Amino acid sequence: MAETQQVDPKAERKAARLAKQISSFSKSHGGAEGQVAHLGERGARIVLVGEDGNWGDLVAPTYEIAEKAVEKAGITRHESFDGEFAAKVKTGRYEWSRMAGIQVGGPKND
Repeated sequence: MAETQQVDPKAERKAARLAKQISSFSKSHGGAEGQVAHLGERGARIVLVGEDGNWGDLVAPTYEIAEKAVEKAGITRHESFDGEFAAKVKTGRYEWSRMAGIQVGGPKND
C-alpha cells in the first residue's frame, strides 16, 4: 500500500505567494536566478539576482517552503552564492555604504 504524503495547506499557500513574488521579480528584471540559504530558526532566505544585475531577497518560514517556491517559480537555483552567479550582482552607492559603512568610516547606524 502506497503511503500518501500529508500536504500542509498553509505551507502550500505560502510557497505559492513566494513563487508569485519571485516570478514578478524575474519578469521585471529580464529573468532571474536564485539561491536558498538557511537562516536558522528564522527559516530560509531566497536571494534573487535579475538578468539586469538588480537583486533582492525574500524570507520563507522554512527551507522546504523556500525550495518549493523557487521550484514553482521555475528559476535556476544555485547551491551557493559565489562565482559567476555572485558576479552578476550590480551594486551601487547605497549597497556599498550599507555593507562597509559601519566598518570603514561610512555613515553611522544611529
